[in-house]
Amino acid sequence: MDEKIKDVKIKLLQTAFFLFSIITAFPQKKNPQSSVPNKDSIILVGIVKNISDSVLLDIVQRQTFRFFWQFAHPVSGMARERDNTVKAEYYWDYINEADDEPNLSKGTFGPEACATGGTGFGIMATVVAVNRGWIGRDTALKRLIKIADFLIKANCYHGIYPHFINGTTGKAIPFDRIDDGADIVETSYLMMGMLVAKEYFNGNSLPEKYFQKRVNQMWQAANLNAHVRSDNKLYWHWSPNNGFDMNFPVFGYDEALITYIIAASSHTHPISKEVYTNTWVNNRGWKNGKTYYGYVLPLGNYDKGGPLFFEQYTYMGIDPHQMKDSMGIDYWEQVKNHTLINRAYCIENPKKYKGYGENCWGLTAGDSYKGYVAHCPEVDLGVIQPTAALSSFPYTPEYSMQALKHFYYDLGDKIWGPYGFSDGFSESHNWYAKTHLAIDEGPIVVMIENYRSGLIWNLFMKIPDVQNGLKRLGFESPYIMK
Repeated sequence: MDEKIKDVKIKLLQTAFFLFSIITAFPQKKNPQSSVPNKDSIILVGIVKNISDSVLLDIVQRQTFRFFWQFAHPVSGMARERDNTVKAEYYWDYINEADDEPNLSKGTFGPEACATGGTGFGIMATVVAVNRGWIGRDTALKRLIKIADFLIKANCYHGIYPHFINGTTGKAIPFDRIDDGADIVETSYLMMGMLVAKEYFNGNSLPEKYFQKRVNQMWQAANLNAHVRSDNKLYWHWSPNNGFDMNFPVFGYDEALITYIIAASSHTHPISKEVYTNTWVNNRGWKNGKTYYGYVLPLGNYDKGGPLFFEQYTYMGIDPHQMKDSMGIDYWEQVKNHTLINRAYCIENPKKYKGYGENCWGLTAGDSYKGYVAHCPEVDLGVIQPTAALSSFPYTPEYSMQALKHFYYDLGDKIWGPYGFSDGFSESHNWYAKTHLAIDEGPIVVMIENYRSGLIWNLFMKIPDVQNGLKRLGFESPYIMK
């Protein structure tokens, strides 16, 4: 008995030492913009060595989630677009800096700017956080109700939300002079998150029933079909001031497949398969079919594939395993091969950038030393976005883990911080971002979880409306009831 007691004491001491290491390894800094009381805070963790892969994944997911939990807008609860302030009268002023366009804007784009799509990603991350025990179920539900109550009164058009929303007033923040209204792609990310949360918080308690009601109201009102014009094509934007002047059809193949699935899944305003085929499929950008580094890339007209977020945003909710369409495209082949091609390109490293290699890869959209850039083999500036490899865990777990350990252990002193990894870095330019973006943070939490447990995939794919939408567009999946 004495030996058993001794063993228990040793284990308790080991656990206490490990927890002490975690707490002290990263300086505890107060965040003046934190919207969560200390009792609900998620503790900061630094670089902790000699831990298992599972514990490392826990640390990365949990610390990345802090962006949505600690840094959420204090009034709306929504995810802020980014944790820095940029100069811009319209957001395009900042985006276009990367193309060497002058920007002397006196206006700013900062903490009031909440991201509609990023909020959807954060909602899915919140479900992960509850399921992993980082935050309480009741506490999370209060936050989600706060978001839903805010959105039910915020600017929207035919039930479609703008890209950016002022987190205090609920008013649309124009992306550009004529892009000041509805954005169906961002709204589809939001609805994906809301539907996942509704499926998870499916109990009969008063708060859960109230939240379910709010999501149902948003879901029934979201009329993506209102973005179909007389040419039977689906358009990205609509404005109460400018109508369809943006004139941007949602062509494939890119990050917007989920938009068609959400639009076809609506039981109040569904689009037809003809709209999907006419806009998404029947254009020269949809098909690829070429082989790069020994891997066939079925879709997308980028040479060696576009940014990796193409294979991450939609597939936060959509499980690509054994998923095929009526044209015979295998979506698991698409997502995996695109990722492997991206990694193979970084290993080949034709531009000889410092740092690229087997454990340092991943080209996707994000901040760079030139501004915000959609990095890919065709647009390679020597910048790696950690989200690219980490959000690929379901497709390339061994290679993603190699990258994760390199980012955390070898580069952690430069890119690991209070919200996980910073948005990007370039060793060739000795540049390491200090920024974090909602649309890059969310996929890390969710896609690692899909790799570990399939949680978000299982929740989203079992929703009857989603299954009906997939069937309407001609998709096959093991989740779809025959």
